[in-house]
Amino acid sequence: MALFCQKSNCALLTSLKSYQMFYPVLHLRRLPTVFGYLICTSSSRSAKPVDPKAIYNGTPKIKYREKEDGIRQSRAGKDYSSPRPFNLFAAGASKRRSVAQDPLTDLKKPIASKKMTLCPPEKPLSVEEWGKMIGEFGGTKKFEELMMEQMIIRCSPIDVAKSLLVAVANREGDIGYGLLVKYLALCVSQREVEEIYEIQDIMKTRFKVLETTAYGLLISGLSSSQHWREALSLLEEIKKVMTPSKRNYGDCIKGALINQDINLACELFYEMVAKDLIPNLDTIQAFFDVGKNVKDDQWKTKLIHVLFYLRDNQVYPGEVLMQSINQWFERCNTGFIFCAIFCSLPGENWKGNLTSMKNSGQCPSCNQYLESINLSPEEYNILKEKIIKNVIQGTDTFRKTTPQELEEFQTFVNARPPFDVVIDGLNVARVSYKHNPSQTLLDVVLHLAHQNLRLLVLGRKHMLKRSHHWNPKNIAIMKKKADFFFTENVSEDDPFLLYATLHSGSHCRFVTRDLLRDHKACLPDSLTRRLFFKWQRGHQMVLSEYAPGKRIKFEHVQNYDTVVQTTGSTWHIPYDDSLLERSSYEVPTKWLCLQQK
Repeated sequence: MALFCQKSNCALLTSLKSYQMFYPVLHLRRLPTVFGYLICTSSSRSAKPVDPKAIYNGTPKIKYREKEDGIRQSRAGKDYSSPRPFNLFAAGASKRRSVAQDPLTDLKKPIASKKMTLCPPEKPLSVEEWGKMIGEFGGTKKFEELMMEQMIIRCSPIDVAKSLLVAVANREGDIGYGLLVKYLALCVSQREVEEIYEIQDIMKTRFKVLETTAYGLLISGLSSSQHWREALSLLEEIKKVMTPSKRNYGDCIKGALINQDINLACELFYEMVAKDLIPNLDTIQAFFDVGKNVKDDQWKTKLIHVLFYLRDNQVYPGEVLMQSINQWFERCNTGFIFCAIFCSLPGENWKGNLTSMKNSGQCPSCNQYLESINLSPEEYNILKEKIIKNVIQGTDTFRKTTPQELEEFQTFVNARPPFDVVIDGLNVARVSYKHNPSQTLLDVVLHLAHQNLRLLVLGRKHMLKRSHHWNPKNIAIMKKKADFFFTENVSEDDPFLLYATLHSGSHCRFVTRDLLRDHKACLPDSLTRRLFFKWQRGHQMVLSEYAPGKRIKFEHVQNYDTVVQTTGSTWHIPYDDSLLERSSYEVPTKWLCLQQK
């Protein structure tokens, strides 16, 4: 008898036979759907990838019940919405704000449910012992897959997993696709190359089609082995159906680098980024890890190109990758000149230091100033055109405003001299619920007006009606210090804010605590979105401290750009602190400064 009706040379079968002398005939049949994919059995020797999105939109998930300790305390009298000093775009700012607004967060610890908790055995079990465990669990439904998942998590020995497969084959006469894939995942996690290779042979024989999970596991398992070129063939199979994932590419790239096929690794890297796939950091790290031991000028040139890829795509290394880059610089001691538009880089006598930048943008380690965050005139015009077309005039805008109102506002702005600061009136007025909104807005307007700045305040028409929140006298005082434009109460005011700021020129800033992420998402391409984020960080003023009649403080507006950059004799590389949780709209605050001695 052969597992999965194999006729010969099945190593997995041989291993299983050591656990049981006799197996019932395992019939080829249509296996149940697992992972949300339809599996078709066939005697064909080929297997083709299947795009899971084209087959099944949802993937069954095992649900675990969770609950919190239920701590609830009154917040009466405490103003958790009050602004505190922070940089809106600094790594970790979002996390700090959430903790400040809910000081009970750390006390709310979820209690893990004991239901579905399985503990894998430490040694292989017999069929009878597995049957007893299934009975204690309460039935066979999902037991095998849940147990295999726990084996993966706990890195159980392969022999233990095999004994489970024996028990399943004995009871069912077959082993399902899903369980086989999970066993494959366990083998990959433990780099059991020969097992992976045999499972690949079984799956290609048994199944006409495989889904991307299996292909990804096979690529990951084979790419770091002597069979690494077969991972490339699997990658090509995926390409016939869909775009491979960045993990698929990354595994093949690392396989090529391990086996010193540097040109192939670079070809795969360029192919990957051409498909707008951002490489995982461990893929990039593999280039620099290999580069430490390669004394070749062309290879060094390619690694410099990788650094410029990080710059152009605003990719930030983690601490591990940063250390690998630092070691590469410090170990490259052969003469080397890299000719490029941006720099000339001798490849010897480099020293790296970790630092944080001053507000001025000066590096404390080398005293160099970082690049300005201001856009070039060409970049500014590109961004302005795209913002007007895709955000201000886009169809999404007209859901909350009308073309007539927008045209009225454009006429209003065009008839006036350029503004220095545009203020989101409601956003500023509601910076703290403890204080009167009209008084808050008045204090901020007077504070900025004392600096001889031309101001535009955007508001809504309900602000003109006398109420507890809106004092007409305060509005009258502000109108003497600033221009006002009141939109309809249902209008979206962000497009007006963006138009007035961009129209006034590159010197104009805007005041709001809104992150404007929805509008950034409306932009048509990644380059324009990066320009928008750069412009936003250099122009957005955030009220960080406010006490009526006592203190108004705006967070420092960053004047240097947070990207990989070089002067030729220095490199500055921003990197993620492993202890900080950085959101996608934040930038690192830690830097690697590399200086040529």
